Amino acid sequence: MTTYLHLAAAGGGGCPTPVRSLLSRCSSLHHLQQIHAHLTTHPLLSPAPLLHSLIRSAAAGGHLNYAGHLLQHFRPSSPIPWNFLIQAHSKSPSSGESIRLFRLMLALDSVSPDKYTYTFILTSCCREPSPLAGDASHAMALKSGFAFDLFVANSLVNLHSEFGRLYCAQRAFEEMPLKDSISWTNLIKGYAKQGKMNVARKLFDEMPHPNEVSWVILIAGYVKVGNYHDAVKLFNYMLQSSNDRPSEPVLVSVLSACTHIGALTQGRWIHAYIDKINLPMTVNITNALIDMYCKCGIIDSAKEVFGLALERDLLTWSCMISGLALHGSGNEALKVFREMVAYGVQPDSIAVLGVLNGCSHSGLVDEGCSIFYRMSQSWGITPEIEHYGCLIDLLGRAGELQKALGIIFKMPVEPDIIIWRSLLSACRNYRNVELGERILDQIVRFDLIKQGGGHLLVSNLYAAAGRWEKVAKLRSIIRDEGEVQKPGWSCIEINGEVHEFVADDRLHHQIVDIRRKLNEVLREVAEKGGYLANTELVLFDLSEEDREQAVHLHSEKLAVSFGLMNMAAGCSIRIVKSLRICEDCHSAMKGISYVFDREIVVRDRSRFHTFKEGRCSCMDYCVLNRLWYLHTGSYFFMLNSKLAEISLGFEELIVMMLAVELAIV
Repeated sequence: MTTYLHLAAAGGGGCPTPVRSLLSRCSSLHHLQQIHAHLTTHPLLSPAPLLHSLIRSAAAGGHLNYAGHLLQHFRPSSPIPWNFLIQAHSKSPSSGESIRLFRLMLALDSVSPDKYTYTFILTSCCREPSPLAGDASHAMALKSGFAFDLFVANSLVNLHSEFGRLYCAQRAFEEMPLKDSISWTNLIKGYAKQGKMNVARKLFDEMPHPNEVSWVILIAGYVKVGNYHDAVKLFNYMLQSSNDRPSEPVLVSVLSACTHIGALTQGRWIHAYIDKINLPMTVNITNALIDMYCKCGIIDSAKEVFGLALERDLLTWSCMISGLALHGSGNEALKVFREMVAYGVQPDSIAVLGVLNGCSHSGLVDEGCSIFYRMSQSWGITPEIEHYGCLIDLLGRAGELQKALGIIFKMPVEPDIIIWRSLLSACRNYRNVELGERILDQIVRFDLIKQGGGHLLVSNLYAAAGRWEKVAKLRSIIRDEGEVQKPGWSCIEINGEVHEFVADDRLHHQIVDIRRKLNEVLREVAEKGGYLANTELVLFDLSEEDREQAVHLHSEKLAVSFGLMNMAAGCSIRIVKSLRICEDCHSAMKGISYVFDREIVVRDRSRFHTFKEGRCSCMDYCVLNRLWYLHTGSYFFMLNSKLAEISLGFEELIVMMLAVELAIV
C-alpha cells in the first residue's frame, strides 16, 4: 500500500495506473481509509479520476455510509461519483438515501445530474411507498430535457407501471422517440401486474422481438389471475415460435399452472423436457415438480424427485410433507418431518401445518398433539388460527368432540367459521346432535349467507339422525335467508376435454348411456365385490328404493362410469370432486377398483383417495368410524391411530361389523 501511495505522489497531477489498479481490487475499508488519508494530506495530488475511483471502490465494496461521507467531503463537480452512489443505494434496502443524495446534488451549483442520474434515481423511486418522489424526478427530467432519452424513458415507464398508473406509463411509452425490448417489457409488466392480461397480451403480440423477460412476465401474469390454460398455451406457443430456451422462471410458472388445472400430461412432458435439455435441476424447479406431482395425484413421482434432489430448502421439505398429507400418508409425512428436523432444517409454520394435516387425515392423534404443543417450545413458532384449525380437525375426525370444543374455548385467537364448521362436520359424522345445536349458536354470529353452510350442516346432521321435522324447519330458514350452497360436482378429463357432473345429472350429452353403464357397474360390483348401498346417508325423507337410487346417482359415480365407458382397459381414472367423498361412494370406488381392476384416483375437497385392488390409500380412517356407528346404532366404536393403519376390503369390513353386532347382542 505504501509503495502505491508513493507512486501516486510521484505521478504529479495524474492518477498512476498502479494506484487505480489497486483501487479497482480494493475492498478493505482499512485500505480505503489509508488512501483517503493520503488524499487529505496531499490535496494537490488528488486528481478527479482518483477521487472517482475511491468513491466507486467504497460503494462497490458495500461501504455505502463511508462512500457517502467521501462524497459529501469532496463534493466532486462531476456527476459520475454521485451516480455511483445513487445507483448503489437504488439496489439496497436504503433506496431512500438515493433521493437524499439527489436532492443534495441539486442544491449544489457545481454539479448537474445527467441522464444516468435520472435513470438511477427513477429506479430508486420505484421502491418508495408513494409516487411523490417519482413525480418530482419526472418533472426534473422533463425540465432538463432528459425525459426522452431511451434509458430515462424506460425508467419512467417502469416507475408508473410499478405504481399501477397505467395511463401515465402508456403515455410515457407512446412519447418515446425510440423504443427497445425493455420499453415494451416494462409496459407489459405494468398491465400484467394489474391483472389486465388482455391488454398485456395485445402489447406482447405487437412487440417486435419478445425477449425472455417478456415471456416470463406474461406466463406468470396468466398464472397470477388464474388463467392457467392460457399460461400453458402460451408456453407451448413459446416453444414453437421462439428461439429462446425456457428459463427457470418460465418453467416454474408453467408447472404452477399445470398444478392448478391438474394437467399431469403437460407437467410430465415439461419434466422430460428439462431432462432432455440438461437444464440444472435448481431448488425452485425441484419444488415446482414435487408440488405438481403431489397435487396431480402422482405421489410416487413426487417422492422420486424429492429423493434425487441435490439441494433442498425449507420449501422442498414442506412441499413433500404437505403432498404426503394430501394423499393421506400421515406416517410418511411425519417421517419426512422428523428427517427434516434431524438434518438441522428449522421448520416454519407451513411445514408444521403440513404435518398436522397429515396427522389429521391418518388419525395420528397423539403425534399431532405432540407436534402442536412443541411448536412454540422447540421451534419458536406461535400457533396461528390455521394450526388450531388442524388440531380441531384432528380431534374431530377421531371423535374427540368435547376435547376439541374445550380447545376452541381456550384458544388465544377468536375462532373463525371454518373451525366451527369443522367441528360441526365431526358432529354430523358421529351423530352428536346436542353438540351440533350448541355449535350452531356460535355459527349464527357469522354472516352465513356469505360464509355459507352453517344451517345446511346442522340440517344434514338432523337428517342423518332421522329428525325430519327439524330438517324441514331448518331448510325453511335456509330458503328464507338465501343460504344456498352450490351443488357439488365431479370432473374427469378424457382426451384433453374436461367433463363435469353433478348428482342426478341430466344435462350431459351421453347421460342416458352413462346411467345405463352405471347400473351395470354397480350390479356387477354388488355381485362380485359385496357392495351394498348405504342409504342412511340420504338427507331426505324418502322410501328405501328412492334412497338407494339417490346414492347411486352421486356425481363421482357418474364420472367413474363415464371413465369406464371412454378409457382403455388398464388406464387410471382420475376424478376431481368439489366436496368430500361420501361413505357410500368410497365403498363403491373400492369395489369398482377390485372388480374392474382399475386404479381410481379421487381428489376431494380435503385430500386424495387412491383406490386399487379393493383398498383405499386413506386406509378407511374416519369412514370406518362412521360406518360402524351407523351399523351399531347407539354404540360407538373409535379406531385409534394403530388400527387406522389397517386397510380392510369390503368383505372383511362386513365380517367385522357382523362380529361386532353379534357381540353386542
